[in-house]
Amino acid sequence: MSFKAGFVALIGKPNTGKSTLLNALLSQKVAITTPKPQTTRDNIRGILTLDDAQIIFIDTPGIHKSKGRLNATMVKRAYDAVSDVDVILLLVDVSKPWNKGDEIIFESIKDIKKPKFLVINKVDKVTKQELLEYLSNLNQDDFDEIIPLSALKSRNITELVDTIKQYLPEDVQYYPSDMISDYPDSFMFAEIVREKIMMATDEEVPHSIAVQTEEITRKPNVVYVRVAIVVEKSSQKAIIIGRNGSMIKKISTAAREELEERLNSKVFLETFVRVEPDWRNRPSQLQEFGYWDSVKDE
Repeated sequence: MSFKAGFVALIGKPNTGKSTLLNALLSQKVAITTPKPQTTRDNIRGILTLDDAQIIFIDTPGIHKSKGRLNATMVKRAYDAVSDVDVILLLVDVSKPWNKGDEIIFESIKDIKKPKFLVINKVDKVTKQELLEYLSNLNQDDFDEIIPLSALKSRNITELVDTIKQYLPEDVQYYPSDMISDYPDSFMFAEIVREKIMMATDEEVPHSIAVQTEEITRKPNVVYVRVAIVVEKSSQKAIIIGRNGSMIKKISTAAREELEERLNSKVFLETFVRVEPDWRNRPSQLQEFGYWDSVKDE
């Protein structure tokens, strides 16, 4: 039996469900998810290994009209992901009309000589008739495949995987069978803390934060993790800390509980907040936090 392997990029506007789909494809949480746009800030690889194939999915930041260096870098990373993959999945939210944002993304990929799937997500939110109306307004010849599904409800996930396999080349297995992502633990720890902040705070605060894992110490019965939460303003620091430390305690507790479940170990999580004005527009800070590559992102 031949073995297939290849890379698949997930692209689309913010909040189309790319990270939720990645987690559904892997049957476990690899990418953080929140209802807020721009949760994903970098390309994240998730690895699905089957008996006859290995598919490396690349979850990308939502493509949007960017303001500032951080957002511009996020959008650039998303577009960069489609340049060297075997299949491109354009995700759309069927509960919202196809609009200019979807059209701009499609125009940017239509001339790329790679198989392109339109993945119509969130079908659990619409009726069958509404789905048919959405399909009738598309030029279906623009895509090699059109697959409706619900990432949240894990509907049609197997069909998507089986269809992707048909378009992959015969190749060797790139990663060990038990590996589901190639990012380091330090990234995962920081992302989980950032997810809890995004879920607990409102307005501009979730988008003004960066989270950096500064120390990991593993001992036989406990993992010690020290995490810095960076904000742009003193007022934001006050919000993250909360009255008498209530907010940072809530955030830290939620993050620690998830980390303990993931690691199957007791976790001691230390969090602290510091202010770095306008870090989202400073290349040195973006590079420090992993959002900027001085070669790729100029």
